[in-house]
Amino acid sequence: MSHPEPIPLPETGCARVPVLSGAFIVAAGALACAAAPAAGQPVAGYPSKPVRTIVAFAPGGANDVVVRLVGNKLSELWNQPVVVENRPGAGATLGMELVARSAPDGYTLGAGNQSSLVIGPLLNPKAGYHPLKDLTLIGSTALTAYVVAVNPSVPARTVSELVALARAKPGFLSYGTAGSGTISHIATEMLLGATGTRILHVPYKGAGPYLNALVSGEIDLALVALPAAEPFVRSGRLRLVAAAGARRAEAAPTLPTILESMIDIAPVEGRYGLVGPAGLPKEIVSRINASIGQGLAAPDLRKRLVAGGFEPLADTPEQYAASVRLEIETFSRIIRQHGIKPEN
Repeated sequence: MSHPEPIPLPETGCARVPVLSGAFIVAAGALACAAAPAAGQPVAGYPSKPVRTIVAFAPGGANDVVVRLVGNKLSELWNQPVVVENRPGAGATLGMELVARSAPDGYTLGAGNQSSLVIGPLLNPKAGYHPLKDLTLIGSTALTAYVVAVNPSVPARTVSELVALARAKPGFLSYGTAGSGTISHIATEMLLGATGTRILHVPYKGAGPYLNALVSGEIDLALVALPAAEPFVRSGRLRLVAAAGARRAEAAPTLPTILESMIDIAPVEGRYGLVGPAGLPKEIVSRINASIGQGLAAPDLRKRLVAGGFEPLADTPEQYAASVRLEIETFSRIIRQHGIKPEN
């Protein structure tokens, strides 16, 4: 898949941007620029009717949770409904293709993450859209940690024990994902490639379905967004064996990282944001971006996001685009290195 010309990093100095060090992606928190229009300032009457936001996953996953929380706050600020529509399938590309093909009027948005904006299009050349050509990247909303979770029936309490079990019993374990070409798929394949193990891949249509399969014992393990796993960990229905980031998650400080087990993989964390179709007027982009910043500054929304294991993150459209471009370059290299292919 060809990539567009690099997007220049912003020179505003008003926010921090993602940094790539070796194979490491470090996503830093950022604040929306003060120069952006106030969220309460009308932009040609926008929005004057309900705004549809498409999630490329089934209900229940981290992406779905974030967009519903942020969408509720935007609805308050705009005095218009923000309606979430779940459109899972095709490795998280089906829903995003609908966004790319919609009218650029601000009334159809998409909930973006690495699966729908980076990995899905890289693995599926027929996705129907290029994230940096066919979409308008409006702004980030949150970050979260990813963790390796197992069903309690699996006799492993660390990632090293999990790898040893997979090596001792080839074909004994299975892992689930939100679909072929999603971040849960790529990251797990990175782990398997780095450890020389093979585990059966069972793709589902979204994070909610594969999390339910993990809790029920239909599959043995999965890479899961920490907020989605936490309720089941507290009730004893899931066990965490490692965090997938470059450092321990603030919400799970006693959980070691995969890197601490001397397994050399690129750290992974989830980034969520809002996008629209290409050609979205700059005034509307600024309006939505400023509203995201205002919403994330509200104590009630910040409290709910943090309590759920998310780190609120507001940035500029340019910074969001720069982070996606960087992740396209990084994951493209990872996919080539590990020979990862989409599954039919």
